[in-house]
Amino acid sequence: MSPRLLFLLTALIFSWLFAFNSGRELAYNLAYLLTGILALSYGWAWNSTRFVQINRYTRARRSQVGQYFEETFEIRNRGRLPKLWLELRDYSTVPFHDVSRVVNNLQGKNSQRWQVRTLCQQRGHFRLGSMSLHSGDPLGLFSVGQNLALTSDLIVYPATVELNTFQPPVADLAGGYALSRRSQSLTTNVSGIREYAPGDSFNRIHWLSTARTGRLMTKEFELDPSADIWIFLDLFHGVEQTLPWQPARPDLGVFSLSRLRSGGKRYDVLELPPSTTEYSITIAASAARYFLLRNRAVGMMWNDGARQVLQTDRGQRQVRKILESMAVSNATGRMPFDELLLTDGVRLNRNDIVIAISPDPRPDWARALRELRRRGVNSIAVVMDPSTFGGRWPVDPLMHELELSAIPTYPVKRGDSIEHALSRTAGWEFRRW
Repeated sequence: MSPRLLFLLTALIFSWLFAFNSGRELAYNLAYLLTGILALSYGWAWNSTRFVQINRYTRARRSQVGQYFEETFEIRNRGRLPKLWLELRDYSTVPFHDVSRVVNNLQGKNSQRWQVRTLCQQRGHFRLGSMSLHSGDPLGLFSVGQNLALTSDLIVYPATVELNTFQPPVADLAGGYALSRRSQSLTTNVSGIREYAPGDSFNRIHWLSTARTGRLMTKEFELDPSADIWIFLDLFHGVEQTLPWQPARPDLGVFSLSRLRSGGKRYDVLELPPSTTEYSITIAASAARYFLLRNRAVGMMWNDGARQVLQTDRGQRQVRKILESMAVSNATGRMPFDELLLTDGVRLNRNDIVIAISPDPRPDWARALRELRRRGVNSIAVVMDPSTFGGRWPVDPLMHELELSAIPTYPVKRGDSIEHALSRTAGWEFRRW
């Protein structure tokens, strides 16, 4: 109860007591006036949130770090009486998604619209809503509110960078032999022709054979003989290193693209939070996108408390699967990276290439990659230097073990441009670590 309402209620009680005891007309008029003010204010406040419709239009419930998420809001007064003021409060969990605002002087049968654009700074799963609507009377005596409990979800994908100069030595590795395995997706290898079956797409129809036989004939495809890419991501909770960090408002953006000058050339640099997990996930998503855009089959394995596997596939659908999985994954795994490589690496064959991404400074996982190499599975290592993220253990033993194993290696430090870090010549740059 507001102090103003408490004062008027006290005055109302004393005015009626004074009127009954004195019997004066002036006392009764004062009591009637205070009663009318309170009744009118209560009625105004009660009606202020009635006949109000709120519409929330979300353009897309998928976004990505570094992109804008947009929503449009509409408040419509379906009644005839004007609304003096309406306050909309939003309880979304999206950082800096400033939806809450006050709408003034909303006339009857009218509406107001506004748009909210928010720069996504953190990957993850966020809630949109709920909301509440608040208003009151002109004197500020009564306050009323309504809760709008409907919610929806927003998934923010991790950031990806363009790896235009990323040329890992997979092109020099054996791509594998022609695989006599049927493929449900379109490849460059046609294995034969069969009769049309319900569900076959029209772009698989072989029209020359159809014209010759008088029946619909469909092409069959084999797997591409190029090597499959398997990305192994280390999300073991015991090796994560992170420094204190708080997201800033977009205009100060930690994630904003800043212009740096180097030798007269300008670069767009994406500044990530100082966390080995964020760097690892961004590298994994960027590498997967790089190979998928070049029509390579890509799969992923990681452990974030449970064993996670994305089987190899091609195309934009696989890009979405990987980004959605990486959006909600965190360093909560219970399995060290060397155990993950040895356990799941036994399923790989000579037609697979492993890209191992880890901030673990121990050389154990380098020995695991060497075991895979003995079985004919080639590998590439991407190493985050944990000492630049606040870690205490040196990375030199790991780098020495990778060098002895002849495993191409890309080192990444905190503050490095991922695009530039992955454009170095693998297997040589780390010797000057």
